[in-house]
Amino acid sequence: MNKRLMVIGFGTLTFRLHECQGLKEKRKIIKSIIARSRNSFNAAIAEVDFNDMHQRAKIGFALVGNDRRTINSQMDKLYDFICRLELAEVTDMETEIHNI
Repeated sequence: MNKRLMVIGFGTLTFRLHECQGLKEKRKIIKSIIARSRNSFNAAIAEVDFNDMHQRAKIGFALVGNDRRTINSQMDKLYDFICRLELAEVTDMETEIHNI
């Protein structure tokens, strides 16, 4: 029997939102980042921390595929895409890739 490989890449991105004056403004920016990333990368993505802080945010994301190099490349492209949006400063990124 041929065993198939599933690869899961996941991680977090932490942001600093310098100009945000309130939570409503922050949520608008984060929702835009999330929606645009989902549309471009078909990634599972959500805000996961700093929900009550108006100048910080953390999103978590996950990508699934069958090739480790492809998932790693997609995570790099997702990071670059979010940075190029210039909606918020990315201050940290943590990632992991697991074969299942």
